[in-house]
Amino acid sequence: MKFLFIPGGSPATVFGLVPLARAVHNAGHEILMASTKDMMPSVTGTGVPGVAVTPHDIWRFITQDREGNAKEIPMDLESQGPFVGRWFAQMAADGLPALREISTTWRPDLVVGGSMSYAAPLLAAHLGIPYVRQAWDTDESNAQDRGAELELAPELRELGLDRLPEPDLRIEICPPSLTPPDAPPAELMRWRPGNLQRELEPWMLTRGERRRVCVTSGSRATPERNLAFLRDLVRNIAPLDVEIVVPAPESLAAGLRAELPGVRTGWIPLDVLAPTCDLVVHHAGGSTTVTSLDAGVPQLIIPEAVVFDAPANRIADYGAALVLPPGDATPERVAEACERLLSEPSFTDRARELSQEIARLPLPPEMVPRLEKLAGRDQH
Repeated sequence: MKFLFIPGGSPATVFGLVPLARAVHNAGHEILMASTKDMMPSVTGTGVPGVAVTPHDIWRFITQDREGNAKEIPMDLESQGPFVGRWFAQMAADGLPALREISTTWRPDLVVGGSMSYAAPLLAAHLGIPYVRQAWDTDESNAQDRGAELELAPELRELGLDRLPEPDLRIEICPPSLTPPDAPPAELMRWRPGNLQRELEPWMLTRGERRRVCVTSGSRATPERNLAFLRDLVRNIAPLDVEIVVPAPESLAAGLRAELPGVRTGWIPLDVLAPTCDLVVHHAGGSTTVTSLDAGVPQLIIPEAVVFDAPANRIADYGAALVLPPGDATPERVAEACERLLSEPSFTDRARELSQEIARLPLPPEMVPRLEKLAGRDQH
């Protein structure tokens, strides 16, 4: 059978779907992953066959509407959720014609879409095939879905729909202790990182003599957007006498090395590094958050957007993290929060509890029979 996977337009969304895609492939099925042109190296670099369905990257959809007019990013929570949903939906609409064309010759039996991969339900409805929604992080996307339905009103009308179709199967990766009480019913799956690898150095595999702190802005960080954030964090944490490691794309790492001699930085696979760390300091990115949870490492989370506040606060409420809004992340407060996370054992204890909870969830290969059953139901 044929299974089409549709992530978002960032590396983390790709990496989130890769483990299930590999499991389906290893079970003997054909797979294909469709995303933006600039995501093809991330897709194919993980060993998954990929096809580009739009030449635009995510910033085109974040900053411009369908007519090319400039958009302003809202900063309040009430507006930001629907705004995020609308630009994800805009990306879906842009790629939908190419997906329909591809499906005329490579017709999938089932579509798997990420949390806000709105092209997946639209294509599935168009083809009359099952649709599976797989979460790529611990966030809930109710507000985003509402915004997406507004943006996709023309596409939904064309299909005779007034709202987004519900998935035939919803797969979540959030450990039960962090799941919101109003979350819709879903099958739980264990998080397995699917990120790009590189040749490793021995120091990456084990703890050093000093406490190790990972500082990162995720896989899509750029010098223009993230250099100052990371540089300032490193400088704030350095007085604690810890080993600081900064996983970052090479374009960003080069600038960090120039400004912060001696700091280890570059494309360091977070799934390899995280288990050797005593603390992860980051921007609240979904892949970074869940990889840290999986490794049982306390986190200092400085959300880069207000839509990340709720899932970050749930981890803090559980006792496995501290959260600092960007406006409160002064040098003194960052250093104080890091020292607390490193010195109070309860944070590590609670982080390890969540890691153990994640480890008890079904692995991606255990989901394959469910997908096979859904994909095969229209063939009999």
